Amino acid sequence: MLNQDIVREATRLTRAGQLVEATALLQRMLEGGSAPRAESHSASQARLPRLDPLTIDATANEVEEREAPQIFPARSARRRRSLPLDGMRDFSRLGLRSPITRAPLSPSHIVPEGTRFIAGAFSNAAGSRTYKLFIPSRCQGQPLPLIVMLHGCTQSPDDFAAGTRMNFLAEEQNCFVVYPEQPSGANQSKCWNWFRTGDQRRGGGEPSMIVGITRQIMRDHAIDPKRVYVAGLSAGGAAAAIMGATYSDLYAAVGIHSGLACGAASDLPSAFVAMRQGGGFKAIADSKISVPTIVFHGDRDTTVHPKNGDQIIEQSAKATRPTTKVLRGRVPHGHAYTRTVLIDGAGRAISEHWTINGAGHAWSGGSPVGSYTDPQGPDAAREMLRFFLEHSLGG
Repeated sequence: MLNQDIVREATRLTRAGQLVEATALLQRMLEGGSAPRAESHSASQARLPRLDPLTIDATANEVEEREAPQIFPARSARRRRSLPLDGMRDFSRLGLRSPITRAPLSPSHIVPEGTRFIAGAFSNAAGSRTYKLFIPSRCQGQPLPLIVMLHGCTQSPDDFAAGTRMNFLAEEQNCFVVYPEQPSGANQSKCWNWFRTGDQRRGGGEPSMIVGITRQIMRDHAIDPKRVYVAGLSAGGAAAAIMGATYSDLYAAVGIHSGLACGAASDLPSAFVAMRQGGGFKAIADSKISVPTIVFHGDRDTTVHPKNGDQIIEQSAKATRPTTKVLRGRVPHGHAYTRTVLIDGAGRAISEHWTINGAGHAWSGGSPVGSYTDPQGPDAAREMLRFFLEHSLGG
């Protein structure tokens, strides 16, 4: 069967609700027609070392500064092999693998002492979503920033908060953080449906519920309307890119970890292609949005190809002709990284792209008590929050 025929058949199976069969068919195509290899039990059960989250090396040296008529050159055309499906019979391949069995989280893993983490819900014509809201201890009625955090597949707000430690950083900086929750009823693996055209538009689908939660928090609490931000991991990172593109009048900056650009896919078959080799450039070329964006991506990510990080930055900076500063450093006893900063004509950093050497598909610098984290840094949550607070709407 030719690739075109396989894609058509997979699309038909998807529309018929036969996701298992569609996924298997696409995987065979992407693996060159061979049967998927099963991940070994020992590898799937391996734990990350229990290390404290590390911060970046503050002594990183600037090694290059030049004008950038092209934001990023094309990556090597060398074929990159992706890991096969790991036995999940659902959408886990579109984000994260099944969580490793671990001990239940305690409140001390999720929030600092003396703060609140409360549950809420939002409903509109598109549906309903629950959420968890972090309220800092120094909240006394003054307008504060709000960060919207979109979890990856199979994760929960508590798990994502524990893994990123964003609540602890938000307590330091006196910020609210809200974690919308994607239920299994909307996606079997609790992935945000970033690859569906109905969930890539303003005013409908999942974006309308995420923005509805955002605005509900803004109504119910003292939030600075010029300092509202959105971030996410994997499928949540792709959803964050959509939120920045569709609601650039609300979100002042976007953080995307191991995700994909808005419009990188329009259905299940194109989602697999985008994850394997990067999204289509048509979606990027058609975008007229320019939102400050910070991206983290491991250069050994075999779930979402690192080229997607390049495409996110290209999309976010399309309206400008920035200069580029490239800085390199290493976390002590951890990963080396390259930090590429795009600077506009007024001298403002409009985008940052952190490429983490040797890192896979996991939140950089996170805590091992959460799922899908790499404690060997750099600390993505701290750097995202720093980048966010450097930007405000109209600022």
